[in-house]
Amino acid sequence: MTVDSTRPAPGAENILRTTPLPRRTGTTVEVHHVAVRDPRVRPLLEDLHAEYNSRYGPNEEINRYPDERFAPEQGGAFLILAEDGQTVAGGAFFRRDEETAELKRIWTHPDHRRRGLGVAVVRELEREAARQGYRRIYLTTGPRQPEAAGLYLATGYTPLYDQDADPETIGPHPFEKTIRETRTG
Repeated sequence: MTVDSTRPAPGAENILRTTPLPRRTGTTVEVHHVAVRDPRVRPLLEDLHAEYNSRYGPNEEINRYPDERFAPEQGGAFLILAEDGQTVAGGAFFRRDEETAELKRIWTHPDHRRRGLGVAVVRELEREAARQGYRRIYLTTGPRQPEAAGLYLATGYTPLYDQDADPETIGPHPFEKTIRETRTG
Protein backbone atom coordinates (compact mmCIF):
# COMPACT_ATOMS: atom_id res chain seq x y z
CA MET A 1 0.00 0.00 0.00
CA THR A 2 1.21 3.49 -0.75
CA VAL A 3 -0.30 6.47 0.99
CA ASP A 4 -0.12 10.16 0.15
CA SER A 5 3.35 11.67 0.54
CA THR A 6 2.29 15.30 0.83
CA ARG A 7 3.39 17.06 4.00
CA PRO A 8 1.25 19.84 5.44
CA ALA A 9 2.64 22.71 7.49
CA PRO A 10 4.71 21.75 10.58
CA GLY A 11 2.51 20.59 13.42
CA ALA A 12 -0.37 19.56 11.16
CA GLU A 13 -1.27 15.90 10.85
CA ASN A 14 -0.01 14.18 7.76
CA ILE A 15 0.12 10.79 6.17
CA LEU A 16 3.51 9.57 4.99
CA ARG A 17 4.50 7.60 1.92
CA THR A 18 5.33 4.12 3.02
CA THR A 19 6.23 0.72 1.74
CA PRO A 20 3.62 -2.01 2.07
CA LEU A 21 2.61 -2.45 5.68
CA PRO A 22 1.45 -5.66 7.30
CA ARG A 23 -2.33 -5.84 7.11
CA ARG A 24 -5.20 -8.19 7.43
CA THR A 25 -7.30 -9.09 4.43
CA GLY A 26 -9.74 -6.31 3.64
CA THR A 27 -8.15 -3.74 5.94
CA THR A 28 -5.88 -0.76 5.40
CA VAL A 29 -2.97 0.32 7.59
CA GLU A 30 -2.09 4.00 7.41
CA VAL A 31 0.82 5.92 8.90
CA HIS A 32 -0.09 9.24 10.53
CA HIS A 33 2.24 11.83 12.02
CA VAL A 34 0.48 13.19 15.07
CA ALA A 35 1.03 15.33 18.14
CA VAL A 36 1.38 13.51 21.48
CA ARG A 37 -1.90 15.08 22.60
CA ASP A 38 -3.82 13.65 19.60
CA PRO A 39 -6.59 11.40 21.01
CA ARG A 40 -5.43 8.55 18.76
CA VAL A 41 -2.19 8.37 20.80
CA ARG A 42 -4.04 7.66 24.06
CA PRO A 43 -4.31 3.84 23.55
CA LEU A 44 -0.55 3.70 22.94
CA LEU A 45 0.36 5.72 26.04
CA GLU A 46 -2.14 3.97 28.31
CA ASP A 47 -1.05 0.50 27.23
CA LEU A 48 2.65 1.36 27.52
CA HIS A 49 2.08 2.73 31.03
CA ALA A 50 0.29 -0.49 32.05
CA GLU A 51 3.03 -2.59 30.41
CA TYR A 52 5.84 -0.72 32.20
CA ASN A 53 4.02 -1.05 35.52
CA SER A 54 3.43 -4.79 35.05
CA ARG A 55 7.08 -5.43 34.23
CA TYR A 56 8.85 -2.96 36.55
CA GLY A 57 6.32 -2.07 39.25
CA PRO A 58 4.73 1.36 39.71
CA ASN A 59 6.65 4.00 37.75
CA GLU A 60 6.18 7.18 35.75
CA GLU A 61 8.42 6.34 32.77
CA ILE A 62 5.66 7.31 30.35
CA ASN A 63 5.78 10.88 31.75
CA ARG A 64 9.58 11.15 31.77
CA TYR A 65 9.81 13.42 28.71
CA PRO A 66 7.66 16.49 28.04
CA ASP A 67 5.40 16.24 24.99
CA GLU A 68 7.24 19.09 23.28
CA ARG A 69 10.37 16.91 22.91
CA PHE A 70 8.48 14.88 20.28
CA ALA A 71 7.35 17.90 18.22
CA PRO A 72 8.82 18.34 14.72
CA GLU A 73 9.78 21.92 15.62
CA GLN A 74 12.04 20.47 18.34
CA GLY A 75 13.55 17.83 16.03
CA GLY A 76 11.15 15.07 17.02
CA ALA A 77 8.32 13.03 15.57
CA PHE A 78 5.42 10.92 16.79
CA LEU A 79 3.58 8.54 14.51
CA ILE A 80 0.87 5.98 14.74
CA LEU A 81 -0.24 3.13 12.51
CA ALA A 82 -4.02 3.00 12.22
CA GLU A 83 -6.03 0.10 10.84
CA ASP A 84 -9.70 0.65 10.11
CA GLY A 85 -9.48 3.85 12.14
CA GLN A 86 -7.99 2.20 15.24
CA THR A 87 -4.48 2.82 16.57
CA VAL A 88 -2.62 -0.49 16.32
CA ALA A 89 1.03 0.59 16.68
CA GLY A 90 3.20 3.65 17.01
CA GLY A 91 6.37 5.26 18.23
CA ALA A 92 8.34 8.45 18.47
CA PHE A 93 11.77 10.04 18.58
CA PHE A 94 13.33 13.20 19.90
CA ARG A 95 16.59 15.02 19.25
CA ARG A 96 19.41 13.52 21.32
CA ASP A 97 22.06 15.68 19.65
CA GLU A 98 22.61 17.31 16.26
CA GLU A 99 23.14 14.02 14.45
CA THR A 100 21.27 11.56 16.69
CA ALA A 101 17.57 10.86 17.16
CA GLU A 102 16.49 8.79 20.16
CA LEU A 103 13.60 6.36 19.67
CA LYS A 104 10.93 6.17 22.37
CA ARG A 105 7.43 4.81 22.91
CA ILE A 106 7.64 1.95 20.38
CA TRP A 107 4.39 0.03 20.86
CA THR A 108 2.07 -2.46 19.20
CA HIS A 109 -1.42 -3.18 20.51
CA PRO A 110 -1.44 -6.63 22.19
CA ASP A 111 -4.10 -7.91 19.77
CA HIS A 112 -1.93 -6.97 16.77
CA ARG A 113 1.48 -8.29 17.76
CA ARG A 114 3.45 -10.77 15.61
CA ARG A 115 2.31 -9.03 12.39
CA GLY A 116 5.44 -7.00 11.69
CA LEU A 117 3.90 -3.72 12.83
CA GLY A 118 6.78 -3.00 15.23
CA VAL A 119 9.23 -3.35 12.36
CA ALA A 120 7.05 -1.01 10.25
CA VAL A 121 7.06 1.60 13.06
CA VAL A 122 10.84 1.43 13.44
CA ARG A 123 11.38 1.72 9.66
CA GLU A 124 9.01 4.71 9.39
CA LEU A 125 10.77 6.44 12.29
CA GLU A 126 14.15 5.80 10.65
CA ARG A 127 12.91 7.32 7.38
CA GLU A 128 11.57 10.37 9.16
CA ALA A 129 14.78 10.79 11.18
CA ALA A 130 16.83 10.62 7.97
CA ARG A 131 14.47 13.14 6.33
CA GLN A 132 15.10 15.48 9.25
CA GLY A 133 18.85 15.14 8.74
CA TYR A 134 19.84 12.73 11.49
CA ARG A 135 22.50 10.18 10.66
CA ARG A 136 22.29 7.98 13.75
CA ILE A 137 19.58 6.52 15.96
CA TYR A 138 20.05 5.65 19.61
CA LEU A 139 17.57 3.91 21.91
CA THR A 140 17.29 2.02 25.15
CA THR A 141 14.95 -0.68 26.32
CA GLY A 142 14.57 -2.24 29.72
CA PRO A 143 16.00 -5.55 30.90
CA ARG A 144 12.49 -7.04 31.24
CA GLN A 145 11.54 -6.35 27.62
CA PRO A 146 13.25 -9.10 25.61
CA GLU A 147 10.71 -8.70 22.80
CA ALA A 148 11.84 -5.11 22.31
CA ALA A 149 15.50 -6.12 22.29
CA GLY A 150 14.63 -8.77 19.69
CA LEU A 151 12.89 -6.16 17.53
CA TYR A 152 15.92 -3.86 17.58
CA LEU A 153 18.34 -6.68 16.80
CA ALA A 154 16.08 -7.84 13.94
CA THR A 155 16.01 -4.33 12.46
CA GLY A 156 19.80 -3.95 12.41
CA TYR A 157 20.58 -2.15 15.66
CA THR A 158 23.89 -2.78 17.39
CA PRO A 159 23.67 -3.55 21.11
CA LEU A 160 25.94 -1.35 23.23
CA TYR A 161 25.92 -3.81 26.13
CA ASP A 162 27.11 -7.34 26.86
CA GLN A 163 24.35 -9.59 25.54
CA ASP A 164 25.73 -12.52 27.54
CA ALA A 165 25.38 -10.72 30.88
CA ASP A 166 22.37 -11.19 33.14
CA PRO A 167 19.87 -8.60 31.79
CA GLU A 168 18.96 -7.46 35.31
CA THR A 169 22.59 -6.50 36.05
CA ILE A 170 22.89 -4.21 33.03
CA GLY A 171 20.05 -1.76 33.59
CA PRO A 172 18.80 -0.05 30.42
CA HIS A 173 19.88 -1.86 27.25
CA PRO A 174 21.27 0.71 24.76
CA PHE A 175 21.33 0.22 20.99
CA GLU A 176 22.48 2.33 18.04
CA LYS A 177 22.25 2.34 14.27
CA THR A 178 23.71 4.51 11.52
CA ILE A 179 20.94 5.51 9.14
CA ARG A 180 22.81 7.90 6.88
CA GLU A 181 26.53 8.05 6.18
CA THR A 182 28.35 11.34 6.56
CA ARG A 183 29.62 12.55 3.18
CA THR A 184 33.16 13.90 2.90
CA GLY A 185 34.92 15.87 0.20
